[in-house]
Amino acid sequence: MLRLLPGVLVLVLWIYCLVDVISAREDGVRNLAKTWWIVIVFFFPLAGSIAWLIAGRPTPERPLTREQGAAPNFPEYGRPGRFAASDPAADEEFLRKVRERAEEQRLRYERERRDADKPASDDERPPLAD
Repeated sequence: MLRLLPGVLVLVLWIYCLVDVISAREDGVRNLAKTWWIVIVFFFPLAGSIAWLIAGRPTPERPLTREQGAAPNFPEYGRPGRFAASDPAADEEFLRKVRERAEEQRLRYERERRDADKPASDDERPPLAD
C-alpha cells in the first residue's frame, strides 16, 4: 500500500497541473505558450508538472489598494464597461456643456473679483465720523 502512494501523488499532481494548464488564460501563462505547457505536462508528468508550477503558472493578480487607485467597494463601480463611452455624440455634448459652464464660472469669478477691487465712489462711501 505504501509503495502506491508516490504513484498516486504523481498522478494527482499531474491531473491537477494538466487541468490548471488547460484552464489558464493564454495571456497569463509565463515563459512558454500555453500549447507548449500542455505538451510538456502531458508527456512528462512529474517534471512537467513541477516545471509548470515553478515557471509557467500565472501569478495571481492582487487587487489594487485604495492608495494605488482602486475604486471603493461599491457594486456600481465594479460594473464591466463602466468607463467605456457608449455614445460619442452624447459624450461630446456633455463635455461641451461642461466647458461652457466652466467658462461662465471663470468669467463670473473674474467679474466679482474686479468689482471687489474697484474703489467705491464718493456717493457710496460711508460718511466720516467727526
